Amino acid sequence: MYDFLEREDAEVYAAVAGEERREAEGLELIPSENYVSRAVREAMASALTNKYAEGYPGKRYYGGQAFTDAAETLAIERAKKLFGAQFANVQPLGGANANIAMYFALLEPGDTVLGMELSHGGHLTHGHPVTYLTKIFNFVRYGMKNIETGEIDYDEMRRVAKEVKPKIVLAGFSAYPRELDYAKFVEIAREVGALAVMDVAHIAGLIAGGAAKNPFDAGFDILTTTTHKTLRGPRGGMILTRESEELAKKIDKSIFPGLQGGPHMNNIAAKAVAFGEALRPSFTTYAAQVVKNAQAMAEVFAAHGARMITGGTSNHLILLDAQTSFGISGGEAETLLDRAGITLNKNAIPDDPRKPMDPSGIRFGTPALTTRGFGEAESAQVAALMIDVLTKRDGATVAAASKTVRSLADAHPIPESFA
Repeated sequence: MYDFLEREDAEVYAAVAGEERREAEGLELIPSENYVSRAVREAMASALTNKYAEGYPGKRYYGGQAFTDAAETLAIERAKKLFGAQFANVQPLGGANANIAMYFALLEPGDTVLGMELSHGGHLTHGHPVTYLTKIFNFVRYGMKNIETGEIDYDEMRRVAKEVKPKIVLAGFSAYPRELDYAKFVEIAREVGALAVMDVAHIAGLIAGGAAKNPFDAGFDILTTTTHKTLRGPRGGMILTRESEELAKKIDKSIFPGLQGGPHMNNIAAKAVAFGEALRPSFTTYAAQVVKNAQAMAEVFAAHGARMITGGTSNHLILLDAQTSFGISGGEAETLLDRAGITLNKNAIPDDPRKPMDPSGIRFGTPALTTRGFGEAESAQVAALMIDVLTKRDGATVAAASKTVRSLADAHPIPESFA
């Protein structure tokens, strides 16, 4: 597959081949990562990478757009069908780009957004002070009432919304293991005259596959998302509008010419391929299995007495307090498990006493394991391996776990097709 690369740039080839080997031999548990099909990879490497296509299908600034228009139209129509939207913009280069474009489309400088607190599971682009967005817009945050159950404090959210009058009530998360009460978000947004927007980046595939509720069904106005993670497409972003053509036009102008130039047409073609894969009946089975596998892992950790934020999971991810559960920081846990061939990420927990670069928690999930064909039994086995490594923390235990990981990886190779 990499004949030309190997011959013409041995150094880059070594990096690419090394990553391919790492993915094949280890187990990927970072919940925001997944494996794409060979068809998606071929679209990414296609001749469409050569083409500028500023504008939108039928309204481009350069000539020679017959095939770019065809690819983007396919991506749009398939995205609309997957999520029950009237409009879709598939040009955002990533999830952060999609959120930024959404803000600039719907807000004026100084306007207020009510979003989830990062330490309670939110995302940097939902208003964390380190982002430039907070220099332009006013972000007010909500969080959980009870971090042991994951219950959001909707009464406090309503009180704050009435006080600050946000233009956007923003749902969504990057490290929250439960399902939100979408009806309450919409109810609060309508009470204060705000738009209801959700960043579904982490659970887009679960929504598309019917394993999680669709916020549009509860009346949300707009969804932003990545196209990788549980959706199992190329790394990129997308913005979906439920029914308002006026909002959709504002979003289109915000993306181009507002924030981005020529779209990456190879990436958009790959999105179209992934959306087509997600429309197959097999994707429904996949999405359901992702949740089952995460819950199987949670049961093993619960039996061990480990502390999981919200007490478990209702989606694809688990946020675990490694400091309380195993007496080590999240950073130490990440390093230990990486040595065993299990890849996950350190992550802050609510009210974390430790610093962000070495927090108390670890975040892991099952999208990539499920793509490889893991079921509940294998997922539980991985959880048990993790507990063994994190409890004993000696070289012999790590070596034994690494051997088991390699065996599991060999028995479940990364598939090239999801047909």
